[in-house]
Amino acid sequence: MLLIPAIDIKDGRCVRLRQGRMDDATVFSDDPVAMAARWVEAGARRLHLVDLDGAVAGGRRNAELVEAIARAYPELPIQVGGGVRDEETVQAYLDAGVQYVIVGTKAVAAPHFVNDLCLEFPGHIIVGLDARDGKVAIDGWSKLSNHDVLDLARHFEDDGVAAIIYTDISRDGMLGGPNVDATVRLAQAVRVPVIASGGVGAMADIEALCAVESEGVSGVIIGRALYEGAIDFAAAQQRADALGTQD
Repeated sequence: MLLIPAIDIKDGRCVRLRQGRMDDATVFSDDPVAMAARWVEAGARRLHLVDLDGAVAGGRRNAELVEAIARAYPELPIQVGGGVRDEETVQAYLDAGVQYVIVGTKAVAAPHFVNDLCLEFPGHIIVGLDARDGKVAIDGWSKLSNHDVLDLARHFEDDGVAAIIYTDISRDGMLGGPNVDATVRLAQAVRVPVIASGGVGAMADIEALCAVESEGVSGVIIGRALYEGAIDFAAAQQRADALGTQD
């Protein structure tokens, strides 16, 4: 199980939101690049970066910080999302050394966009499906669409996405545990890897996800629990590795 620290960037700072609300942000660092170094030194094998300003306004609003992190760790897979609405943005991130680009709102609003990206950038596109009550949210989680998560996931699998990130918005930033059941349902519905996100608050949550790794849940993004000290990253990845060897 791949544990992926999240670095959410707003106004140039590393923050965490509760349930995706931009007006409920906690600042954990004024230096996202230093925060990336912290997680790399703790043994992170991938980083999850989100341009929160870009997610709301569109475009790359914190591109310099993302690029600085990618330059600092050229061998480390980095996935970045937030405001990816055109091919130029994807190309710019890949040129900067980012390995995976995450498409969210535009994937739902214009599903053909994902197909076009997968053809142009094979192996580099991840779709983020952020949901509440089985329906996908868009525009920085401010609106709910009428699209069913499983239906969209199957569609994007056919397009050729490298993975799907599934976030239960109601749990994100709340430390109450991820929605394991919904994540497993999604993983069982597709063949591409599914990355869990939202709500991880304790080692027991990681153990619960490790228990369903064989269903197709390949990784988990961890945010607030790391920043508030509820989870020690190095110890958690070691535990996940140990559980993986027992399978």
